[in-house]
Amino acid sequence: MILQDLPFSPVKITRQISAENPTGEPGGSCRWDKNHPEQTIDQGKGWKVHPFLQLAAGETKTLADITGSGCINEFFITTDHVYLSELILRIYWDGEKTPSVEVPLGMFFANGFDEDKHPVNSLPVVALPRNAYSCYWQMPFYRSAKFTLTNEGDRDIGCIAYRVLYQLYPVPEGALFFHAQYRRAKTTLDNPVYTIADGITGEGCYVGTYLAWNALNSSWWGEGEVKFYIDGDGEYPTMADNGTEDYFGGSFGFSPFNTDLAGNAEQAFSTPFLGMPLAKLANTSGGRRFSLYRWHLYDSIGFFHDLKVTVDTLGWWRKPGLRPLEEEISSVAYWYQKEPHSAYPPLPPVEARWDR
Repeated sequence: MILQDLPFSPVKITRQISAENPTGEPGGSCRWDKNHPEQTIDQGKGWKVHPFLQLAAGETKTLADITGSGCINEFFITTDHVYLSELILRIYWDGEKTPSVEVPLGMFFANGFDEDKHPVNSLPVVALPRNAYSCYWQMPFYRSAKFTLTNEGDRDIGCIAYRVLYQLYPVPEGALFFHAQYRRAKTTLDNPVYTIADGITGEGCYVGTYLAWNALNSSWWGEGEVKFYIDGDGEYPTMADNGTEDYFGGSFGFSPFNTDLAGNAEQAFSTPFLGMPLAKLANTSGGRRFSLYRWHLYDSIGFFHDLKVTVDTLGWWRKPGLRPLEEEISSVAYWYQKEPHSAYPPLPPVEARWDR
C-alpha cells in the first residue's frame, strides 16, 4: 500500500497485543489488578500499568495467541537482555504443530552479532538504538496466529516490551504464509558452499536473505555467488548472481570510491531493499564481521515445487586468483508459501550460536 491509497482503503478491525493487553480484546489495555498490585507500575490504575514482562531462564512465554482470520501488520520488541542469540522467536499459523518461523531474535531483525548490534533502516525490518526492533512483514492467517519467545540462556530476563499489531478480516483463498528459517555453519576448503535454505517444498515466493558473516581470512571474502536452485534443479542452478557483493548491492567489493579493491576497506550502508549495516574491520588480519541483507520486495523469486538457496565462500588469499575460504556464517531465509511446510532442521545449541 502507498500513501495515495490510504484514504481509500477499507476500514478493518484493528487490535494490538502487548504486555498491557495480552489478549488484544477491546478495552483490555492498562487494567489494574487489585489482587496483584505488585505487577503494576506504581499501582497506576489506568496509566502505565504493565508495560513489560519477564522471562526466566529456560522459560517459554506466549506473546500473542490470536483466533480468527486476519493479518499481522507490525511486530515490535525490545529487551534489556544483551544476548539475543539466546532468545528464540517462533510463529505458528492456523494451529500448526511446527512453527513457520523459528529464528534467534536478533537474527530475525538482521542483527546477528550479540556484541555488535547495529541500526537497520530498511522497509520490512528496522533496528534502532538501543535495542529496539520492528518488523513490517505482512503475515496473513486463516484461523489463528501464535507468537512465542523462549529464553535458552542461563539468566532471567527482567524486561521484555513488545507489541503485535494486527487486523481481523476474511483473508482471501490462496494466501501465502510467511516463513523464516535460521541456519549456521562453517564452510571448508573442500566444500566452500554455505546453504542458506534447503528442503523448501510447495508453492511460494522467496522474499529475503540475511547473512551474519564472519570473514576469517585477511583479504577479500565476497566473491562467491548466491545461487537459487528452483523446481528440480540438479547440479546447476537456474539463477546465480555475479558475486556476494553484487547480490547485496555492492560492486568491486564494498569499498568507497578510489580505494583498494582487495578488501579491508568495506563501508557500511543501509537502504530500503538491501544493505551491509555492519562492517567491523578492527581486526583486518582476520575475524572481521559483516551483516548483510537483501529483501526481494519487488523482485520476489517464485517456485512451484521446491527451492534451495546457497552462497559460495570464495575470495582472494595469499595466492593470485580465486580461492575457497573457510568462513563461519549464520543466516535467515524469508519466504511465503502455501501450507503445509517441510520441517526445519534442528536449531544449533545455544552455545553454538554465540559470537566467536
